[in-house]
Amino acid sequence: MNVELLQALNELVHDRGIDRQVVLDAIDAAIQQAYKRNYESDGGAPNIRVELDDHSGQLRVFVRKSVVEQPSKGKAEISLEDARRINPNYQLGDTVEVEIAPQELGRIAAQSAKQVVVQRIREAERQQIYEEFATKVDDIVNGAVQRRDQRNVYVDLGRIEGVLPAKEQMPGDHYRQGDRIKAYVTEVKKTPRGPMVMLSRTHPGLLRRLFELEVPEVYEGTVEIKAVAREPGHRSKIAVSSRVEDVDPVGACVGQRGRRVQSVVAELRGEKIDVVQWEEDPAKFVANALSPARVSEVYPDPTQGVARVLVSDTQLSLAIGKEGQNARLAAKLTGWRIDIKSESQRAELEAALEEQRKREAELAEARKKAAAARAAAHAEAAEPAVKPAEEPAAEGAALPTPGREAPAAEVPQPAHTGVPAASGQEPGARPEPAEAEAAGQKETLPVDADLLDSLLEELLSHEKPQGPAGQPQAEAGKGREPKAPAAKGKAKKEKTVLKGLDALEHLKEILQPEEKEGKPSDGGGPAENP
Repeated sequence: MNVELLQALNELVHDRGIDRQVVLDAIDAAIQQAYKRNYESDGGAPNIRVELDDHSGQLRVFVRKSVVEQPSKGKAEISLEDARRINPNYQLGDTVEVEIAPQELGRIAAQSAKQVVVQRIREAERQQIYEEFATKVDDIVNGAVQRRDQRNVYVDLGRIEGVLPAKEQMPGDHYRQGDRIKAYVTEVKKTPRGPMVMLSRTHPGLLRRLFELEVPEVYEGTVEIKAVAREPGHRSKIAVSSRVEDVDPVGACVGQRGRRVQSVVAELRGEKIDVVQWEEDPAKFVANALSPARVSEVYPDPTQGVARVLVSDTQLSLAIGKEGQNARLAAKLTGWRIDIKSESQRAELEAALEEQRKREAELAEARKKAAAARAAAHAEAAEPAVKPAEEPAAEGAALPTPGREAPAAEVPQPAHTGVPAASGQEPGARPEPAEAEAAGQKETLPVDADLLDSLLEELLSHEKPQGPAGQPQAEAGKGREPKAPAAKGKAKKEKTVLKGLDALEHLKEILQPEEKEGKPSDGGGPAENP
């Protein structure tokens, strides 16, 4: 019996191609389930452990039972007395493994075990088939037509059946039972009945794989297929390039006297195939894609993705093709929309090209402006955020007090400053420029920053402004009624303003000396001595 079990196990592994350990695990699970079902009918469901020797085929089954005083769950428990007969060291609560003979298994339990083994083996086989064909997606397979219904064709692929839907069949194909065909694997699905392999005869990948089978240079990678465009059953175009300078890619794919390409045409039931040279230059690539027509000139427009092609009047119909097939396939192959014009339509082509040049010029100008705007934005972002220095007040104008507006009245100038008032300027005064006055700006003096800082520090160091006679303000006001605190503060501020204007005028005379005596000054009158 054990020898027969091993023989059946070996045949199953060999025929189905299943892993041996998978079959052993299936037998183990089947026996456990059968014994559990047998013991459930006796009031318990104990743990079962199965040992199967892979070399001798000996099968041993052990039942785990709990040690109790009085067994109440049938064969799932054992009394302490019976447990100590096996081993005197057992105590209450321990687990005892008792070996049972396989002959105790009933007919129903044996049938259940058989079903479990078959189900496990079938699942393992389906998983193996799925993994095998999942690696063949985007690849080509060879099979025989097994049957067909109103829509689909079923192809025998050996261990599984492939499905060729109606939309994936070529118009010129006529399938008869037993015909050998090559198909492209598009998808592998998992279904309750097992994996399903979906096939196609119209996919562009089929043409690519057929050339790999027929052309060794393509299979080895010396010649690369860059693009494929198909109208299944009618015509196709492929663009090829060579990675080795000495190898002609078009000649390698066509073969001697066209034998290689004719083999692919025969497999595709007479579908015409054009092999063209791939070029990096769009104009040359479009010209090659329109083969066998001879192209005079090509004007690609990258902004709109249009390639305008000029051909002779005799080549116009050949370039367009039957019902536009040649131009349509060339557009699919290159990715450009192709507009074909003849020599008699050159005027229309030139007008379109002129419009294209204007559009390109506008686009270039827009890009230039955008680049300038971006550069200005970057420069502004990189410039440190430093607050510009305040411009000095106009001559004769009052400096505004912090927190309040500048007074409308004019501030009188001291006699010793030499700065005229805002109105009624003397002939030797410097008038403000008309342009600055019209723009609402004030004239700024080019002063030395260090000297200005030192003079301002000296100005701010005077806490008590002096009166006109050089006496403190309090002494100059003797005999008068005391002013209100606000009036005193205002007079103090006005004195500070006068002192600042005096210092600024002095600084102006130092940094911008008047012209020498005898030459007219800025105001047009004679120069005055300070």
